[in-house]
Amino acid sequence: MKVFFAGVESLYEKNLNLVKDGYNLISYYSINKKVPEIIHNSRALLLDSGAYTFMRNNNNIEWENYIDNYGNFINEYSVEHFFELDIDSIVGYDKVLYLRNRLERKTNRKVIPVWHKSRGIKEFLNICNCYDYVAIGGIASGEINKAKYELFPRLINYAHSCNAKIHCLGFTDTKKLHSYHFDSVDSTSWGWGRYGYRFIFTGSDMRMLKKPEGKRCSMIQELQANNIKEWIKFQQYAEVNL
Repeated sequence: MKVFFAGVESLYEKNLNLVKDGYNLISYYSINKKVPEIIHNSRALLLDSGAYTFMRNNNNIEWENYIDNYGNFINEYSVEHFFELDIDSIVGYDKVLYLRNRLERKTNRKVIPVWHKSRGIKEFLNICNCYDYVAIGGIASGEINKAKYELFPRLINYAHSCNAKIHCLGFTDTKKLHSYHFDSVDSTSWGWGRYGYRFIFTGSDMRMLKKPEGKRCSMIQELQANNIKEWIKFQQYAEVNL
């Protein structure tokens, strides 16, 4: 299993070298001057469309223009794996399909479609038969809560029966990853040093320590660097053992 660091474009400059030659996920919505360096120095890269940001804050975007610019960026940097703009809750699934097709024509590449529970199981089966890399969304938004994790084995098994790889967006429970054989997942937890959290790799999963109540967290960059190093240990463990 590949564990991708999500949101590495937010890294402090001095810590950027820590994620070089690693598995990184960046968001097109948050592109900045650090992005080209991340793209050129990642062992593997996933590009997110920015859909989650839009679901939290819809800024009256001109979607056709946004998807065309997204496609231009993909073409400019020869990005191989990128997610569709899965904004079902904003524009409806028919519009998402239109934008998916527009993006694929623009790039002459297949997207990674992001299945949401609202689309129904039949649509998941359909994308697994049409794509060689699919994703599950809705974990970070709560659409799929812990009670719905029982769906995962069925979805994973079906994807693999179609020879499709499957990614779970925003899945950070390292203990549960031992039970679900995703091909890849991503997490922003490495960046929680900004909130005062410290991570330790236990040898098989990650342990999170919270700063004591009433204490201010200083030296955020150093805490972030520690967390990245510990999460890299989990990345290495997951690639061999999960």
